[in-house]
Amino acid sequence: MPSRREFIKSTTLAAGATALAATTQAQSKPAVTKKTEPFRQKLLDGLGGPWPKGGDLKPKKLKTEQKDGYRLEWITYELEPGDRCPAILLVPDDVSDKSTAPAVAIWHQHAGQYHLGKTEPAGLAGNPMHHTGAALAKLGYVVLCPDALCFEERQDPQKKLRGGAYERFEFLRYTVAGQCMAWKNILDMRRAIDYLVSRPEVKADRIGCYGHSMGSTHTWLVGPWEPRLRALVGNCCLPTYAGIHRTKLLHCFPNFIPGIYEHGDTPDIAALTAPRALHLNLGETDRGTPIKEARAGVKTIAKAYAEAGVPENFSAFIEPKTGHVLSEKMWGKTQRFFAKHLRD
Repeated sequence: MPSRREFIKSTTLAAGATALAATTQAQSKPAVTKKTEPFRQKLLDGLGGPWPKGGDLKPKKLKTEQKDGYRLEWITYELEPGDRCPAILLVPDDVSDKSTAPAVAIWHQHAGQYHLGKTEPAGLAGNPMHHTGAALAKLGYVVLCPDALCFEERQDPQKKLRGGAYERFEFLRYTVAGQCMAWKNILDMRRAIDYLVSRPEVKADRIGCYGHSMGSTHTWLVGPWEPRLRALVGNCCLPTYAGIHRTKLLHCFPNFIPGIYEHGDTPDIAALTAPRALHLNLGETDRGTPIKEARAGVKTIAKAYAEAGVPENFSAFIEPKTGHVLSEKMWGKTQRFFAKHLRD
């Protein structure tokens, strides 16, 4: 059996070559219905209300580095006035404004490793298992890897608080302002999509996102609010409030939206992504996603997609005897999903 490093590197295999056209009819159907609108509004209220309209990104390119088959661009762009996001863009060598490609935004994991953010999926640091951005770039996708709030270059700018202390501070700062950290995360992710759309190398109607762990939470959080995302993959994180309460599970802050559990659970949030394509990988023994409730949650999401008339646009894979990892099977399903929904 190949090592984790080997199977991530093997992504140049045939998965990308077997691309199928995405269903344009499903993409055109409205995501909001009379049935879903009340919950959607409660969710928006719990998050903290609508987001401001995105202004000028004011992008800056800091440096470029050539890799085997793609280049890295260290960039920053404006999220809100006075708040810029450091990110790394990966552009395959054969992609240009005259030969465009689909794109994937990657939301990095948490793992309590605040010194890591964008550089892990970009293939520059951390666990080779999660060098997913580099792997997708080798498959021909333009890839954007931004830092999430509180990670890597977005830690306390005054250096007064470290790691989890700064994360708790930011969570509380948004909470007392009538918002929550998830509201800020969604704003930042929408700006990441703004940036990808602005790039001339990117097919603007072929943009997806992928996230592991906290990045998976970010995936189903942004899904209902970002219609430009055509295909979304979450790996190893669908913690329901029911499961969190049953197991007394401590989880990362983006999962918690004030007041929402009275009206629905996290699978109900993910279901609002319909009709756009969504795939979830879960590990049967992942302690961060209690599997009893997650199985029920998968059924909830599948029902929503069936009611939207596109049952084929939702899929889930629960791998037996597997924990909180990106397994070879999970990665293979991720590749095939993007090939199906993002390739021409």
